[in-house]
Amino acid sequence: MSTDSTNKPPVWFWVVGVLALVWNIMGVMAYLGQAYMSIEDLEKMTQAQRELFEGQPAWVTAAFAIAVFGGTLGCIALLLRKKWAKTVFIISLLGIVGQFIYNLFLSNAIEVYGNQAIFMPIVVVVVGVLLVLLSKKGIQKGWLS
Repeated sequence: MSTDSTNKPPVWFWVVGVLALVWNIMGVMAYLGQAYMSIEDLEKMTQAQRELFEGQPAWVTAAFAIAVFGGTLGCIALLLRKKWAKTVFIISLLGIVGQFIYNLFLSNAIEVYGNQAIFMPIVVVVVGVLLVLLSKKGIQKGWLS
C-alpha cells in the first residue's frame, strides 16, 4: 500500500468538512446580518431584544467575528488538508467561548430569548470542539500536512 493511499482521508472526512464549511458560512451570514442590521430590522425587535443588541460590548462582536470567520477559514484549511486548520479552529473556539460567556453569564439574553439562548450556544460550542478534534485526528492520521 502506498503512502498516498494510507494518508488519503475517508469520504466521511470530506462530507463533514463540507457540512462544517456550510455551517460556518451560515455563521458568517449571521454575523454580517447583525453587523449591518437595518433600522427596519431593529424596529422589528422587542424593546428588550433591542436593548440587549444595542448594549452588546464591542469585544463580544469581535469574538463573534473571530468565531465565524475563524471557523470558515479553518474549514477551508481542513478541506485543503492543511495542519494549521487546528490552530485556526482553536482560535475560533476561543471566540465562541468568549461570545457565549457574555451571552449566558454577563447579559440578560436568557431572560430575553428563553431556552434558545442556552441551546444554540451549546450546539455551537460542541461543533467548535468537534472541529478541533477532527483537525487533531487529521494530523495524527496524516490527512493534514
